[in-house]
Amino acid sequence: MLKSNAVIFGLEGKQVSNKEVDFFKDVNPLGFILFSRNIDNPEQVKSLVNNLKDIVGWNCPILIDQEGGRVARLKPPHWRESPAMGQYAQLAKTDLSKAQNEVYENAFKIGSELIDMGINVDCAPVCDLLFSETHDIIGDRSFGPDVDIVSKLARKTAQGLLDSGVLPVIKHIPGHGRALSDSHKELPIVSAELDELASSDFKVFENLNNMPWAMTAHILYKAIDEKNPATLSSKIIDIIRNDIGFNGFLISDDLSMEALVGNYTDRATNSISAGCDAVLHCNGKFQEMVDIAKGIGSLSALAKKRLEVSMQLILSNDENNKVFAN
Repeated sequence: MLKSNAVIFGLEGKQVSNKEVDFFKDVNPLGFILFSRNIDNPEQVKSLVNNLKDIVGWNCPILIDQEGGRVARLKPPHWRESPAMGQYAQLAKTDLSKAQNEVYENAFKIGSELIDMGINVDCAPVCDLLFSETHDIIGDRSFGPDVDIVSKLARKTAQGLLDSGVLPVIKHIPGHGRALSDSHKELPIVSAELDELASSDFKVFENLNNMPWAMTAHILYKAIDEKNPATLSSKIIDIIRNDIGFNGFLISDDLSMEALVGNYTDRATNSISAGCDAVLHCNGKFQEMVDIAKGIGSLSALAKKRLEVSMQLILSNDENNKVFAN
């Protein structure tokens, strides 16, 4: 970890190619993210994860999107099918306590499956509020429209993952729920006023500001920054750090998403300059990774400290996770 660069990369296939091995050894990313294209069966995944960790020489972060419902990279028959977060939102309407217990148990099971294969970071829970007449890219991935319920269910999800030995990543900070379009395909623009955002979308993340990792939203909030989406906006990341109070490790959402424009080197440079601790590039396209690598350097001293603190949570989680239980 001492010389890790501020990037998390995907890869092309189910094994690491010779070209990727050489590239990853040269760039020394701080970690990797897996997608369905990288996954066949448990033994293959374990082998792949071990190879990736061997390349960088430490028990580095290995990420995956395993939310449950329609966003799950590990699927039957080899892995359990988990409910979407929206199902717990429905249960919480009549029995919040039961919903909290069940979402914790589900997250613990997910984490146990992940850690069994060496995957130690789950890009969950989604903490975005559910709004009517917005794009369904969030939809049943959300715990619903109520700030208190979303905060409580998200916290229990995070705790379940931590207790299993897996780091949660709260997303998409400071809130994707109002988006009228899919940030995978275009830049969503949110016109709500700052006070409205602060009392709703941002409030969930404020309630969860002691979580270890968070992922930015590729959303443009006109009331804060008329030019740059959150990932590239120092103004919004200042709000994330100082108003929302998130002091953990902050990664960008995938830099290959079409919400962002410009070349990949600039996307990476501008994300780090805006205040992200590290960038995420997911699609495994080699030339894009080469260009991303040109735009990043080593983790900053503060980013490295945040990463070290977070990794300690899963190295000695019995003692250190107590802060997240309230």
